[in-house]
Amino acid sequence: MSLESLAGQFTGRRIVVVGDLIADLFVHGKISRVSREAPVLILSHQETLFAPGGAANAIHNLWAMGAIPLPIGFVGDDEAGQRLLEFFESRSIDTSGVRVLSGYATPTKSRILAGAAHAAHQQVLRIDRGTPMTEPVRIKAARILEKALGRRIRRADAVLVSDYGYGAVPAPLPEPIRAARIPVTIDSRFRLADHGGLTAATPNESEVEAALGIAIDGDPTRLEKAGRTLLRKLRHEAVLVTRGAKGMALFERGRRTEHIPIFGSDEVADVTGAGDTVIAAFTLALAAGGRLIDAARLANYAGGLAVMKHGTQPVPHAELLTALNGAARS
Repeated sequence: MSLESLAGQFTGRRIVVVGDLIADLFVHGKISRVSREAPVLILSHQETLFAPGGAANAIHNLWAMGAIPLPIGFVGDDEAGQRLLEFFESRSIDTSGVRVLSGYATPTKSRILAGAAHAAHQQVLRIDRGTPMTEPVRIKAARILEKALGRRIRRADAVLVSDYGYGAVPAPLPEPIRAARIPVTIDSRFRLADHGGLTAATPNESEVEAALGIAIDGDPTRLEKAGRTLLRKLRHEAVLVTRGAKGMALFERGRRTEHIPIFGSDEVADVTGAGDTVIAAFTLALAAGGRLIDAARLANYAGGLAVMKHGTQPVPHAELLTALNGAARS
């Protein structure tokens, strides 16, 4: 099946998404002058933009690519949580699996971007709000999660797990996920080694280094050894390592490593949220019946499109199809 045909099968695929729902804020300002109070720039505020981040960004990408995301996760009883719920509901995304959890604050990442007039804004500071769930809240969340999974997995084509370390994803994963007979993918920022026996993981190179306690430093021989070691330790069917400007490397059981060059220009506008786009496209391709290598190649196109955008933005289905068709003709 060609990549264009595979992407054409995205519409209507039901994907359960379990993970940390994060609110992204982008605060734009124009440099006005240097402060007299300290050697810092004063920014004149222009606008503040809201976007879903983390697992919520993966959900947004799935929706934009034509899928039916089925989110399961948590928000706090706060403004950020309310905005995430309203965002999903405005796009007719089912929020029945998203619970407002007492004693929990919705993780929020505020990025401060500055620039002169008529110039591209650059990120100068990020402020993170929200801490991992406390143990009592985590236990409560795990019970809610397991209860919510059953009927949703039974009517899903795949499961996507997005673990940013805030507590929504327990280790080990709940039995309904581990026993699922559909593709299960995971992106875990800090606990890659805690989640094994799934279809595939999509770590970046630095996350592989952290999981194995090694330095790859872009060396192909070290990368090959690390990828094979991680694949064996995790017992997944595959590990897809994202490498930024160097593209991707797919390690699959019983097959040689596939190195996939980056799609598009290596002039990256913004990497924010690109990993969420990659796992969304990868999972959706598997849900549509694609092979692991085809899913990886398709995800590479989606990731290349994502880093050409500023901020946390999804890759729409039509844009992905256009890129695939253009590549097929070239």
